[in-house]
Order: sequence, then C-alpha cells, then structure tokens
Amino acid sequence: MKPPVFDYLTPSSLTEAAQVINETPGAMIIAGGQSLIPALNFKLAWPSALIDIRNIPDLDTIQINDNEIIVGAGVRHCDVEKDQRIGKRHPIMHKAMAYVAHSPIRNRGTVVGSICHADAAAEMPLILVLTDGYVTATSVDGSRTIAARDFFKFHMTTSRHDNEIIQTAHFPIPNSTGGYSFQEFARRSGDYAIAAIACLMTLDKSGKIEEIKIAGCGISQRPIRLSNVEQLVIGTTLTENDVSQAIEALAESVTSPDDIHATNKYRKYLAGKLLSKSLIEAKERAQGGNHHENG
Repeated sequence: MKPPVFDYLTPSSLTEAAQVINETPGAMIIAGGQSLIPALNFKLAWPSALIDIRNIPDLDTIQINDNEIIVGAGVRHCDVEKDQRIGKRHPIMHKAMAYVAHSPIRNRGTVVGSICHADAAAEMPLILVLTDGYVTATSVDGSRTIAARDFFKFHMTTSRHDNEIIQTAHFPIPNSTGGYSFQEFARRSGDYAIAAIACLMTLDKSGKIEEIKIAGCGISQRPIRLSNVEQLVIGTTLTENDVSQAIEALAESVTSPDDIHATNKYRKYLAGKLLSKSLIEAKERAQGGNHHENG
C-alpha cells in the first residue's frame, strides 16, 4: 500500500501554519499521524499537502489550572497517560486513556489529533463531551472556541473549517468531591469501543444524586451526552428500579446500525450493562468522597 502523492510542509510557527493551510486548498494537518497515515495508505484521504505541526513551539504542553486541563495539539496520548497530575485532578480522563489503542499508538498519536479525527467510538472525544469541554481553533481570520457539543457532527466529521488548526483541547476539571466511572467493552484490548459509558456524579447530604453527567461513545454516530438518562436519575438514590428506568431510556439513544462488530440490539444490551456498572461505581466513589485515580 502506498499513499497518494502530496507536498510535505513544516511550518515553524502557528501563524505560518495558519497561512499555509489557508493558501493550500486540500491540505491536511498532521501531528502524530496514527489515524491519518493509515487513511492515506488505504487511499481514504487524498490531501494536496501535509502540514506537519510537530516543530511548532509550545504545542506539546499540558497546562493545568484551577478549572481545566489544556492539552496542546502536539501532546501525545502517552504524555497524558504518564502525567500524575492529571491522575489526581482529572481521574476519569486518566482512566480513559488506558483504553486508547495500543501502547505504540499512544506513544505517537496525539490527543487533539484523535479529537479532530472524531471517530464515533473514540475515548478522548467522549471525555471532552462528558465534561462540557471545548477546543480552540486558529486561522488567518483569528481564533474561536468550539464547544464539544457543537464540534462533533457525525462519524469522522467536525465543525472545524478547512482553513483552521485546532490548537488546544480544554477539559474542565470535575468536582473533587464527586464520583466517576468509565466503562468500555471492545472485542480486544486496544480496539475501538463497541460501546463505552462514562459518568460523573455528586451526591447531596442525604445520598441523592445532586449533579450528574453521562456520555457514551460507540453507540451513535458521534459521542453523545445522555441528557434523558441524566434527567431520570438526578434526585434519586439509584435504587434498582431507578437503574432499570435509566437503562430503558438509554436504549433510545443507541442508534448505531448493525455492523461487523455488533448488531444494534446487542449494543443496546451492552450499553445498558455498562451504564448500570458506571452508575453504581460512580455512586460508590462519591459516597467515599474520593475522586482521585486509584488504579
């Protein structure tokens, strides 16, 4: 397999990169290349040029402040995986990273690259949606922020403009007194999820759910917030009946068609099991008051 012919460009600054992509119709950005290179080899992508942003300063940094974790476009999955600060401040993000592909891919692939690739079964887009995160896009026209709920449009389709470069991804930090859970099922470790459910939860003093966020991937044509399920369980103590009703509501959001991996019916069953485990585990963590990564 050989890729199509393309020009290879290596800008040294973000401003230069923005000018190059604006002046080069059909150009594509490459950072880690773990999704793009296979697409080129299979002739699924035909760029006029590849714009390599790896030499641009400051894109490979992780910034952590009081409210969010900011991941630059050059940050690799393994950088997040090995950063113990993220394990303490954003444990569900750290937990999800262990499910991303295989170690060699995490050593090369970038977090922002995965978000831009926008596979409907990928973990980092799911975490961005779950936490109400956003990305910053840069072009010759300036910069703009795009909320995760608006960024992901369809499988491998985003609202990024052709002349924009996604510079950073912003992951809001969850409540430190809350609980979390990330549940995924794949055919083999490292494969894309057949279904995955992630949950963030805080309880009030009486043990009822005060705040909750639930999202899923692999079950629709993009990562989705499960707002209907959230509304059902908020204010409850998660009795067996509460969980059963949540599973029934979830089925409406499982819209992925039958494919070589699973039928829609099986995905609904699987997602329900994962939701049940996720709700129970998040509640247990919230009751324990320990939101830190514990393995």
